[in-house]
Amino acid sequence: MTPDLMEAGAQRYEKAHAPVQTGQTESGGRSAGYGRLAQAGQVDTTHGRILYLEDVHVSFDGFKAIQGLSLDIAPGELRCVIGPNGAGKTTMMDIITGKTRPDRGTVFFGSTIDLLRHREAEIAALGIGRKFQKPTVFEQLSVFENLELALATDKRVGPSMRFALNGEQRDRIAEVLATIHLTEHVRRPAGLLSHGQKQWLEIGMLLMQEPKLLLLDEPVAGMTDEETARTAELFLSLKGRHSLMVVEHDMAFIRAIAEKVTVLCEGSVLAEGTLDEVQADERVIEVYLGR
Repeated sequence: MTPDLMEAGAQRYEKAHAPVQTGQTESGGRSAGYGRLAQAGQVDTTHGRILYLEDVHVSFDGFKAIQGLSLDIAPGELRCVIGPNGAGKTTMMDIITGKTRPDRGTVFFGSTIDLLRHREAEIAALGIGRKFQKPTVFEQLSVFENLELALATDKRVGPSMRFALNGEQRDRIAEVLATIHLTEHVRRPAGLLSHGQKQWLEIGMLLMQEPKLLLLDEPVAGMTDEETARTAELFLSLKGRHSLMVVEHDMAFIRAIAEKVTVLCEGSVLAEGTLDEVQADERVIEVYLGR
């Protein structure tokens, strides 16, 4: 990839994903403790939780989108979140990633990082990656170049002009390619991939940044049955190495990957447990699953 193309692509990728190496606040400074935490690359999970929300509230023009939301996720856990449209699932992810500020409540990454003190780019740098419903890849670039672009490197003009992949970085790209089932498509333009393959590629771009927590919003929407099954395999392979929060409506997919399911309704937790437990809950049947 040419340096000028890498620089242009990097700027677009920053806007879409707020990647690692970005940490400046709008005023040019940094949030308290950001530089130290980002450099250390550590999240304190000694209390057994990588994400913790307590009594979170958000209103938009009088509409209560989130009302007393409390939940927590353990390190390496794969948590599934379900619920009717308007339940607050996307708003919850917006709060975790700094896109939306709650009216009140507590949101911690590990035991010591107060996410409400950080901006979106800083939160990404701390180790939280987010995948939106629609895949955001660079269709004119190859699969390899997309992953190369997502590397956690200095994206300023000068360093981009001098950039050259080293052996460790090439090995990392090869590892991610195998994880996302795209090794055979490494030189293929991303625009020629199937919808499911584009979704995998974007997940791979997030993995290049070594996130500790992945937030995945309706990742199998629009996929074929085969792609959905392979995505389930992918997520199960990531569990343990990363913590995952998966928001999805496809109940067959949820059954394939879920250990613990959280049901949201009207901005708060309605039920929580195994999939069989929440499916048997009369409240969940009434507001979401139907009879």
